[in-house]
Amino acid sequence: MSKVRSRQTSAGAGASATPSRIKRNSSVPRQFQREHPCPSTGLQTGPCPGYIQDHIVPLRRGGADTVDNLQWEKTAEAKAKDRLE
Repeated sequence: MSKVRSRQTSAGAGASATPSRIKRNSSVPRQFQREHPCPSTGLQTGPCPGYIQDHIVPLRRGGADTVDNLQWEKTAEAKAKDRLE
């Protein structure tokens, strides 16, 4: 029988193969969309087809999880950018 080891993902636990998730403020995306309606539908709530909310300065690079650090980005552009980051 083989032993199964769990991976540590908490900060300060040393190098990990699985990075820990950054805690997000769940109210920020809603507030952003109220202040900046969806470019494709013009709505302040609900889905925004073809767009995602993107952090201008990525959270993992020290960016803030605030309305001021969000922008609408086309889904295809976001996927291309994520491959480079």
